[in-house]
Amino acid sequence: MSVAMMGGLVGGALMLALLGSMLLRADGRQRLVGERLVAVQRQAGLDQVSAPRSLLGLPVRALAAFGGLLTRGGLLPAKTLRELEQTLLAAGFRGDRALAIFVGGKVLALVLMPGLMFAALSFAGVKQPWLAYGVGAAAVLGLLGPDMIAKRLRMRYLRQVQKGLPDALDLMIICSEAGLSLETAVERVGREIRPANPEVATEFDLCASELRILSDRRAALENMAARTGIDQLRRLSMTLIQTLQFGTPLSQALRTLAAEMRHEQLMKFEEQAAKLPVKLTVPMILCILPTLFMVVAGPAALKLMRTW
Repeated sequence: MSVAMMGGLVGGALMLALLGSMLLRADGRQRLVGERLVAVQRQAGLDQVSAPRSLLGLPVRALAAFGGLLTRGGLLPAKTLRELEQTLLAAGFRGDRALAIFVGGKVLALVLMPGLMFAALSFAGVKQPWLAYGVGAAAVLGLLGPDMIAKRLRMRYLRQVQKGLPDALDLMIICSEAGLSLETAVERVGREIRPANPEVATEFDLCASELRILSDRRAALENMAARTGIDQLRRLSMTLIQTLQFGTPLSQALRTLAAEMRHEQLMKFEEQAAKLPVKLTVPMILCILPTLFMVVAGPAALKLMRTW
């Protein structure tokens, strides 16, 4: 029974993964063709530039509409929606439909995953109570899985921002010493660092857009720190605000801040390196010591067995 259950689960998961990969591959191919078509049309000087729609456009729009009904219908508390929106912003998912797509996908996973699990287990011939256990586990996974994925993506996004921020500050130092204004320097840094670190480029592009749009540049710099909640970005925003308010030299302040961030990263690396001996203790006991005992005590054990 357990073998049949595992076979059904594995088969269903492989089928879903295959269908998803085929759809994503076809969508990527069509998107590439659309980008080339747009480039050719622009080179030809056409005013109205059009590209074929993505294969995932209609499902995403339907999912966003469904999630929008849930978010605007008052089914979820306002505090929960604010926390979800903050998590998505920190994970790099921005836009008017990001929260609606996430909520719709979460509800869809909560509905579809138990149904797929029930179909797979029924096809495998699983009986009660294992059928109920499997459906309940799928429901819990569908409910908590999107949150876990979003938090994991958020942590990955924040790590990339922390990793690339000292390099971005070095570029800002070069721009400030070259005589560029704050808005132009932030925009130039976002454009130049994009091939190396798209996450930092996204944050700087958003900050540059708000610096151009908002009348208060202090609010734009504070929003840069509030979007992710990273201490490094908060210190950067405070440094830029103090520079604008008191007229302190920007290049010297950025150079000091970049040196502090690199020192903090070095300290984290040293801390992780110091934890390696403790983490390697259990694998060494389980994998290395039995082999060592076999090599050292094996010949003596065989000689004793022959003697007895």
